[in-house]
Amino acid sequence: MNYTRADLTQTDATMNQMRNAVYELARFMEKNGIADLKNKLRKMGRNIARTYVRYWKPTNQVIDSNLKDVITTIYQKILNSSVSIEVVDNENLVKVQDYKCALCKYQYDDIEIAGCEIILGMVSEIINLINGEVKNTSSVFIEPLEVAESRAYGNKVCIQVYKYKIGEGS
Repeated sequence: MNYTRADLTQTDATMNQMRNAVYELARFMEKNGIADLKNKLRKMGRNIARTYVRYWKPTNQVIDSNLKDVITTIYQKILNSSVSIEVVDNENLVKVQDYKCALCKYQYDDIEIAGCEIILGMVSEIINLINGEVKNTSSVFIEPLEVAESRAYGNKVCIQVYKYKIGEGS
């Protein structure tokens, strides 16, 4: 069967091969002295988002009142993840606790990077692309901050942290 990209957004797919590929890529890049792997993985996530958002968007605008719901929907729809989200208003942070991160199922002793760096880039780019079309002063824009914890590092869950701001432009 031939599937279009739009068709593929409606299917359930296993993440095993993606996860394996990410860590093999990380090993290859480390072995060959490629610098700044974290930003390269985030860029990969942003590129995925630019394609994905052409075929599926969780909403037409992201504002503070629907931010948690939009992020939860992105994680559920694209990654089949179960998450809890905390918004820390006094620090402008969004902390996503991912209980079954698709890209960090196992701890790898030979890798010093978490696969969910890709997720940080992808989620922030989806939200920013949606709101980039709207140009509303109440739109929320987010940027990846850090992977605070990861199953790839031996933690029980992955915690991805984003910095957010409200207003036009990211």
